[in-house]
Amino acid sequence: MVELLDARNDFIFKKIFGSENNKDVLLAFLNSTFMESGEPPLTEIILMNPYTDKDAPAEKQSILDIKAKTAEGKRINIEMQLFNPYNMEKRTLFYWSEMYYHQIQKGDDYSQLKKCVTINILNYSCLPNDRHHNVFRLREDHTGISLNNDLEIHVMELTKLEEKAIPLTGGLINWLLFLKGVEQPNWEVLTMNEPMLKKAMDTLEFLSQDAATRMEYDARMKYLRDEASRMNGAKAEGIAEGVILEKRETARKLLELGHEVDFVVKLTELSEQEVQNLRKN
Repeated sequence: MVELLDARNDFIFKKIFGSENNKDVLLAFLNSTFMESGEPPLTEIILMNPYTDKDAPAEKQSILDIKAKTAEGKRINIEMQLFNPYNMEKRTLFYWSEMYYHQIQKGDDYSQLKKCVTINILNYSCLPNDRHHNVFRLREDHTGISLNNDLEIHVMELTKLEEKAIPLTGGLINWLLFLKGVEQPNWEVLTMNEPMLKKAMDTLEFLSQDAATRMEYDARMKYLRDEASRMNGAKAEGIAEGVILEKRETARKLLELGHEVDFVVKLTELSEQEVQNLRKN
């Protein structure tokens, strides 16, 4: 049996959910999502950036998200994140605002602006709670009244799914377990709960057997891992720099209080030369 590719890879994710041939798969996933947030089901979805061969990850910095809109004009953006890009909250608001802003031209009536929905599927934990699906909207703090309904952000964290919690009913969790990579013996139960998952699974199996797709997948995985390593390295350097700055500030205060250089060196673990330079300054 061929080893399955990882559906959490954004290149593979877009092939499964973002192609014209699989619009019914995307529609079923979205309806499972919106059902949990109390919204009526969609009957039609229009892909604004459908997957084509040009989406192959030759351009390593491509953002392989899925943009769609409903028949009523509501915009939807879906992004899969295999690794933590950091500042996800600000990144999410930035991309949401771009989607909202670009609906109209300068001078157009603001009433033409339609609701925009961002769906982030994360392969890491981001929010300080145990829920695997969180929905954010604009609400007043004290009364809970809505400012308007135009902003909606879904955050789905695959790491918060219980490993062996195979559901007995339909719903979003079936889709998320498939994306997380639940073992194939459990696929039959998931498809009984969510029949359209069968087409998503068949697509993943087909892609996994295609040599060209596997090469593109490997290239994309290499880029994603390298980028994650770079981000982690930058974060570690930032933490280290912060520690050094804190030690220098402590040394300055100790010197101002009249402590000897030897004492400051011992307490802060800075070099004697660096402490001497701080005293001179």
